[in-house]
Amino acid sequence: MAPHLPTEAGTLAALLSVLVMVAIVALRYLATSGAFALATRSVRPGLYAGLNPQIRREIGWSLASAAIYGIPAGIVAWGWQAHGWTRIYTDPQAFPLWWMPVSLFVYLFAHDSWFYWTHRAMHQPRLFRIAHAVHHASRPPTAWAAMAFHPVEAVTGAIVIPALVFLVPIHIGVLGAVLAIMTLMGVTNHMGWELFPRALVRSRAGGALITASHHQLHHDRYSCNYGLYFRFWDRLCGTDRGLAAEGWDVR
Repeated sequence: MAPHLPTEAGTLAALLSVLVMVAIVALRYLATSGAFALATRSVRPGLYAGLNPQIRREIGWSLASAAIYGIPAGIVAWGWQAHGWTRIYTDPQAFPLWWMPVSLFVYLFAHDSWFYWTHRAMHQPRLFRIAHAVHHASRPPTAWAAMAFHPVEAVTGAIVIPALVFLVPIHIGVLGAVLAIMTLMGVTNHMGWELFPRALVRSRAGGALITASHHQLHHDRYSCNYGLYFRFWDRLCGTDRGLAAEGWDVR
């Protein structure tokens, strides 16, 4: 374990780590949402016609959320590197190799569970008015809307992965995969058209997963389809209303 840094140097290092993480989260958002917005222009020309004021709001809220997400991520990264905090490991032999795919699923399921229940809570009238209405102001959502959250909601999303790394061992590469999946699904579920083939989305296997066809119905009806990655909690709790109708992504 690395020795503890002097207070002043440690504070400066932690602050620098936070600033770097804020920049990384913001650039990741701009790059990923920007890429899928460009893809939308090519695949679904005109789908975002007339939505420029909404898109500017989505980008503004999302960059504010990037700052909120970057704070706990930066503190965790500094604590891991400087003090050996967290259960992140770099040696593939530190745990059995089978733990890598298992830990990936554990993180995704834990994150999905947290998201489902906090998301449902955000739809309670008072919390919806205070916070979640910001996200639902995107009608229809675009590729830029994935992180368009009120700061109250952004805090609930920002703490879950940083909390998990203190509890559940995870290889640094698998953690990168978790973050990549989180980013990809967050953007593609909101971009207004279905990226994945119909044969997958409407298959038995696809029926366990959430894609744009499932999440679009949440933005249309509000009181259903609350999950992030999996349809498990929606189905268990009776809030799954299936997929959007064929042709929903052509306006």
